[in-house]
Amino acid sequence: MPSRSSARLAALTVAAVCTAASVVVVASPAHADTVRIHDIQGTTRLSPFNGKAVTDVAGIVTGVRGYGSSKGFWMQDPNSDADPATSEGVFVFTSSAPKVAVGDAVTVSGTVSEYVPGGTTSGNQTITEIVKPTVTVVSGGNAVPAPTVVRAWSVPAAYAPAGDPAAGNSINGLKLRPNRYALDYWESLEGQNIEVANTRVVGATDPYTELWVTVKPQENDNRSGGTVYGSYTAQNGGRLQIQSLGPAAEFPEANVGDVLRGATTGPLDYNQFGGYTLVAQRLGTLKSGGLEKETTRKQKKGQLAVATYNVENLDPSDATFDAHAAAIVRNLQSPDIVSLEEIQDNNGATNDGTVAADQTVRKLIDAIVAAGGPAYDWRSIDPANNTDGGEPGGNIRQVFLFNPDRVSFTDRAGGDATTAAGVTKVRGKAALTVSPGRIDPANAAWNASRKPLAGEFVFRGKTVIVIANHFNSKGGDQGLTGQYQPVARSSEVQRHQQATLVNGFVKDVLKVQRNADVIALGDINDFEFSGTAELLEDGGALWSAVKSLPKSERYSYVYQGNSQVLDQILVSPSIRRDGDLAFDSVHINAEFHDQISDHDPQVLRFEP
Repeated sequence: MPSRSSARLAALTVAAVCTAASVVVVASPAHADTVRIHDIQGTTRLSPFNGKAVTDVAGIVTGVRGYGSSKGFWMQDPNSDADPATSEGVFVFTSSAPKVAVGDAVTVSGTVSEYVPGGTTSGNQTITEIVKPTVTVVSGGNAVPAPTVVRAWSVPAAYAPAGDPAAGNSINGLKLRPNRYALDYWESLEGQNIEVANTRVVGATDPYTELWVTVKPQENDNRSGGTVYGSYTAQNGGRLQIQSLGPAAEFPEANVGDVLRGATTGPLDYNQFGGYTLVAQRLGTLKSGGLEKETTRKQKKGQLAVATYNVENLDPSDATFDAHAAAIVRNLQSPDIVSLEEIQDNNGATNDGTVAADQTVRKLIDAIVAAGGPAYDWRSIDPANNTDGGEPGGNIRQVFLFNPDRVSFTDRAGGDATTAAGVTKVRGKAALTVSPGRIDPANAAWNASRKPLAGEFVFRGKTVIVIANHFNSKGGDQGLTGQYQPVARSSEVQRHQQATLVNGFVKDVLKVQRNADVIALGDINDFEFSGTAELLEDGGALWSAVKSLPKSERYSYVYQGNSQVLDQILVSPSIRRDGDLAFDSVHINAEFHDQISDHDPQVLRFEP
């Protein structure tokens, strides 16, 4: 997924430079007579008054935001029209801390603008605003218009209309149908005071004091209380981001499955990092759902346990080594082989040419021993500097940990950042030409992305070839709440190329030895139902073991309130046929506010 902190910095920069830089102009500026808020909002996503001056627009202040780059206030007309497509609320952008209070009756003169959070290239929808305002307070202490209460049946099951092909599939110009589409429903309330009650948390509190709830508690729900993203046509329109107008210190620390009891009320905003967002004047009371971190079962003596775990940019300066060690020893039950993703070099994001990661790995191994785990050995290949993506200078890579008391590693010299591993035959069995080695590292499919790490292991006399992966991220894809529907997933192009190469390598192994035990695992950065997974599985060479779980339990990551699969363990046919095969997605991070990584690890147990 794209970096949240870097994207936020860019957004603040864009907003701070000039609001007009993100204005969508659909009409030439011209004077307009006094209008009502619902006239300004109109029946599409773009105001019919966009770019025009308006005078003496009346409303009651429902929320004041005096911080950040988007200072201003929301106001609402207490006398609504009869059209469900037109919102009665609007945001007034003041640029400096506004001099109004909730309950003030005001009139506003200014220019109507369509602001795009994140800039026009972000693909986000617009927020209808009044900018460069002259604000007159008519009276204070007025009753705030009663919030529109959002209930489960309020939000349609269908997610979004198909966009206009003549406008690049944008939905901006389409007439809103709030009774038919979820995104149209939320848009019809933009800027308006709304209320949700007794809502279940589906995305844990993040470092930016945000969380996600669902107003449709039975929409693709799972036993943890989350909302599962199980197909491209089930986007879960009941999800809603919650922020607060109150102090950050008072924001609840919520996990998935917790409930905000009572009413949460405030204006409905549109946020760059999640779309429609209730900015709460009043937050419900947090009621714990009792979610606990999972522990998988220990492998049997004759079973090989193989795990994948994205440790999120781990470098020696981090404070999470002990926590990661405890997770590997206790929650994962000390797997025999652990594929680690996002191991950074010895000085992390310091961009000085360092590529070795031995200090990072050694610090983790020592912490595992201190936590009561095995003294793992390890193998990896240092990347060429700044060629594998991730934080500049961090040089993330995959690393194999293995327990030498149960597993041996077959070393074949010659593997480095640029040498391609091949497949040969040794004593009638498939073998790697270099071990550890990288799969086709010079191929353009791996540009600015991690190259797969292949290694040959032996367990109880049986050879197992393991391929550790970290595919291209989803950065650059259009957002689910964006103006383009259906969304374009441009990042798939590179992942599809990567999946084809890994699938081809596995097929090369199986050509040499039909019953070879091969595992391809890691942060695939794509769903089990995706085209990427289909290409990895092509021809039956591999099968994603997460499909052995019920659909409601298939997830390793939570993004914008959607529980989804990004991490996978795929196995060759000989492993899949093991009658005692067991796969477990061990939920210890993604659903918790105190996560040490944004990914959950997975474990596979089988008998080679």
